[in-house]
Amino acid sequence: MREIVLDTETTGFEPAEGHRIVEIGAIELFNHVPTGRTFHQYINPERAMPVEAFEVHGLGDDFLRGKPRFAEIAAEFLEFIGMDSRLVIHNAAFDMKFLNAELAWLSLPAITLERAVDTVAMARRKFPGSPASLDALCRRFGIDNSAREKHGALLDSELLAEVYLELIGGRQPDLAFAAAANPAKASVTGAWKAAPRPVPLAPRLSAEEKAAHSAFIGSLGDGAIWKRFG
Repeated sequence: MREIVLDTETTGFEPAEGHRIVEIGAIELFNHVPTGRTFHQYINPERAMPVEAFEVHGLGDDFLRGKPRFAEIAAEFLEFIGMDSRLVIHNAAFDMKFLNAELAWLSLPAITLERAVDTVAMARRKFPGSPASLDALCRRFGIDNSAREKHGALLDSELLAEVYLELIGGRQPDLAFAAAANPAKASVTGAWKAAPRPVPLAPRLSAEEKAAHSAFIGSLGDGAIWKRFG
């Protein structure tokens, strides 16, 4: 099963107010194991970066001005996430809102909301009443997030992948042992069957033990189960 853990950074909270995506980070999981494939792109939002957004992301207008526009990276991004891979997102409604706004401005089809797995909702179901921020979940699960001084889409995706695996019960909740470097070789233990031995094991009972067992059975009388069923 292929999943994409995804995060975006934006200039603000509402695309309807002209805010745009400035960074996308995503990593690929196969059977809940990172494959090493990633997508990471800074994006020119074609608008000034608000001060508060700059303080959060640490990305300035000069830096972003030299980056590609969303229209220039849309095809590569859509190819990476594929047509039907699940998208694991923290507060999925926010990121999906911006991604679909960017796609709509390019007259491209929207990404269906059914593809999104919201880890905030998962955390709130599993730990009702507890904080569900990415930082709080990292602390809960003992995940090192010391490098997260500022928001960064790729780093947040890597942390979220670890959080997601903890939320679903560990790295192999369905006992699927995937080969991270080569997903095509992944196998499921439920499909494994032991092959017959090419040569039967030699009997380990001695002649004396066999004779003692026969004598014991004989002493039980004709009603012994061993005599009735051979």
